[in-house]
Parts: sequence; C-alpha cells; structure tokens
Amino acid sequence: QVQLVESGGGLVQSGGSLRLSCRASGSIFTIYDMGWYRQAPGKQRELVAVITRGASTNYADSVKGRFTISRDYAKNTVYLQMNSLKPEDTAVYYCKVRSGASDYWGQGTQVTVSS
Repeated sequence: QVQLVESGGGLVQSGGSLRLSCRASGSIFTIYDMGWYRQAPGKQRELVAVITRGASTNYADSVKGRFTISRDYAKNTVYLQMNSLKPEDTAVYYCKVRSGASDYWGQGTQVTVSS
C-alpha cells in the first residue's frame, strides 16, 4: 500500500503563489506518472498537470504558463508551483501517483484564491 501526504494549500489573493507538495511512502514499487488534479464545487475532477517517470510534463490549457510540476525522485515527491493564481483556480487539489499497476490518491488540499 502507498500513502500520499499532501501539503501547501491555503488562502491566497489573486495574483499570488502557492506550492503544493505530495510525498509517497509505504510499499512503493516503481513510480511512474505523478500528477495533480483538482475539483471545484459542483464540477468534475480535472487534470491539472502530470509528470512522467522520464520527466515529460503535460498541463491543462487553463494553467499553462502559470503552473509548474516537478518531482524529486529520491524523495518520491511531486510538487506543483502555482503562480499568478486566479479565483477560478479555487478547488481541492489532489495528487495521484501510479506505482506498479495501481493508482493512489492523496486526501486533497484546499486552495482558495480570493479576488
């Protein structure tokens, strides 16, 4: 079993920045993709950014140029640097990790951007 612990959410004004972290621990096999998703009230969960084992990245169009995903292989940790935040970025952010043949989700961290 893999446990994911997220941190870094909070309340920030429009235009501000936050950095999310998600560390994987437990019975970790090879970690492949690591990613961030978000879910706003009344909306479906959506992909924000993903980084592969080979460090290729992919972003939602809505965050391109503002968010940066990165990972620390030694620490089994994925980060999401969020700059120029907008009120529409307000959501619960979840990390997802693929380890072996299974996907694991974090508990979610709230990000609130005030206008």
